[in-house]
Amino acid sequence: MGAFEIWNDRGVNSGDGESVEALVERAGNGDAKAFEAVYHRTSERIYALCLRMSGDAQRAEELVQDVYVRAWERLKSFRGDALFTTWLHRLAVNHILQERRSLGRRRAREFTAPDLESYGRTARRSMPGTRVDLERAIAALPTKARQVLVLRDVQGYKYGEIAEMTGVSLGTVKAQIHRARGLVKAALDA
Repeated sequence: MGAFEIWNDRGVNSGDGESVEALVERAGNGDAKAFEAVYHRTSERIYALCLRMSGDAQRAEELVQDVYVRAWERLKSFRGDALFTTWLHRLAVNHILQERRSLGRRRAREFTAPDLESYGRTARRSMPGTRVDLERAIAALPTKARQVLVLRDVQGYKYGEIAEMTGVSLGTVKAQIHRARGLVKAALDA
């Protein structure tokens, strides 16, 4: 996506060219070039989602590739009941959560940011008011806490939807979000 190209929720590119929805229709008929254009128009948002939910840039890049491979494979199942971007977002969230469950079965892994407190103080002094502190604090959360916090506070899902997506009880989701918010607040106050 170019620096001045704006992509909105209707899948319309503000510059000259086809809408994402029109490209998806062509891609659904086997047009790989149209799907490549869809990728270029939508991948930044999907990458941001993957990065926030995984907390790791390299892993986020891998997840993006996986999401688009799945999208291409399942494009025929896209019925158009919702916007393609909504369908793609949900596909990405489900894939990320499934990957997490698979990884959890193989081994328990938590992402920790080394020396978050010192980084936070340095960042606040050198770049007051930036989102660096918040992004870093979110990235330092334990995996499950980070995922539910991103789904609720960044992506705007309801508690019940998060419980359904993650396969845990509503009370657990609420508790994890409360804990995650507390950990982020503590990291920002440090």
